[in-house]
Amino acid sequence: MTPILNDIEALAAQHLPVRVSRIEKLPQSGSDRIYYRIFCEDESTFIATYNTNIKENKTFVKFTQHFLSKQLPVPKIVAVNERYDVYLQQDLGAESLLNQIEKEGHSQRVYELFEQSLKALAKLQIHGHEDFNYGWCLTAKEFGKQAILSDLLYFKYYFLDTLKQPYDKQALLDDFDALATYLTRTQYKYFMFRDFQSRNIVVHNNAVSFIDYQGGMQGALQYDVASLLWQAKAELPETWKVQLLNYYIDEVEQLLQRPIDRNTFTSQYNGYVLIRLLQVLGAYGFRGLFERKAHFLASIPLALQNLKWFLANCRVGISVPEFEQLLQFVTSDSIIAQFTPTQANEQTPLVIEVNSFSYKKGIPKDHSENGGGFVFDMRGILNPGRFDEYKHLSGKDKLVQDFLEQRTKMNEFLNSVWDLVDVNVENYLSRGFEHLQINFGCTGGQHRSVYAAEQTARHLKNKYKVKVQLTHTNQANWVTTPVTKQQA
Repeated sequence: MTPILNDIEALAAQHLPVRVSRIEKLPQSGSDRIYYRIFCEDESTFIATYNTNIKENKTFVKFTQHFLSKQLPVPKIVAVNERYDVYLQQDLGAESLLNQIEKEGHSQRVYELFEQSLKALAKLQIHGHEDFNYGWCLTAKEFGKQAILSDLLYFKYYFLDTLKQPYDKQALLDDFDALATYLTRTQYKYFMFRDFQSRNIVVHNNAVSFIDYQGGMQGALQYDVASLLWQAKAELPETWKVQLLNYYIDEVEQLLQRPIDRNTFTSQYNGYVLIRLLQVLGAYGFRGLFERKAHFLASIPLALQNLKWFLANCRVGISVPEFEQLLQFVTSDSIIAQFTPTQANEQTPLVIEVNSFSYKKGIPKDHSENGGGFVFDMRGILNPGRFDEYKHLSGKDKLVQDFLEQRTKMNEFLNSVWDLVDVNVENYLSRGFEHLQINFGCTGGQHRSVYAAEQTARHLKNKYKVKVQLTHTNQANWVTTPVTKQQA
């Protein structure tokens, strides 16, 4: 057992009412925090967090205790160890609002969950602001002018400047300053969640709760609403955005017990929508263009389409001519096309053959007219088959997938693989080629190669809509399955 698990088990034994039966590591998100789910003998569960950023942990605990005193929907803190690098909290469940959207689409139930989330957000922002000590904040106490400028510069350095478009740098910085000044002149400054997205809203028994608010500070009410309603992955219909914004303003008016100037509020809301859209593009640029992570590269076209629609339909209420000119360039058809991969259709002849294999039995033959293809050696990745609990499983099983994603460099390996493969796929699609073979091999053809083949097949189907034939040559009956859109 690792030292982290020892610390979690010791803290659980001291503070939980029943014995622990097992502890499972959860998939890691974008932060350095590591989460574990604790299963107890009475079937109750708790979440353990390990984080070496002690200040962040203390901020989260203090925020949570304050919000709980205001009866707001956040997880209860069960225990914290003496070093403050491990804490236990109530398990709110594994289903997020984003999961609900992915399962149900834009259903009436999902709409009602958005309403419930905005109602709870308004209470968190306004009641949470009462007697709140902003000295607890992790970074800045307020999302003011400098924070807005930081988000704008993030977009400039990691996305705009990569396009190599000449512009008047001083004029752009002047526009940034004017926009930041305008947005900070709001009378509605309360607690700001800062990262209020559907993945940070947990849904259990049709009730919502919030997580990951430790980056919060004082700021404009509009910022969090913009973050939620314009989240690219949610792809909310425009009618929803309008209706939900009005619903939120109604809730705020009730809590503040005074009318809101809706025109001014909406104008500044649009400004924060713009800031949020640009901050997301900066993040996608950094993760995709600089760190070469395929998922973020694939997200850039959708983010650009979001920004393009916004510019055509929304008004911020301030003139920033150099900035506006550059935004029109960024959302031009040629730039969007630059980031949009070529996609297959029903007439596309290309079929991609993806195989997993065992090196003990040899590399699969390519019987196509072209012959050859990619062969990737997975044996440098830690083998789950070395551990008894995984020996009788394959790369298609969740336990093995979790092992490879959390305990190995599999994700880095596959991102590099996809960088190479995507070049050929795009070329083959444009030239009308009919076949490409991609092989993944490991010692037994059971765990690592199967996982890599499965993920690559899904990546290709999602990104290029191309026909994929997936074969696990060392599995029973030489399983061959076409990857459907639903599976992808």
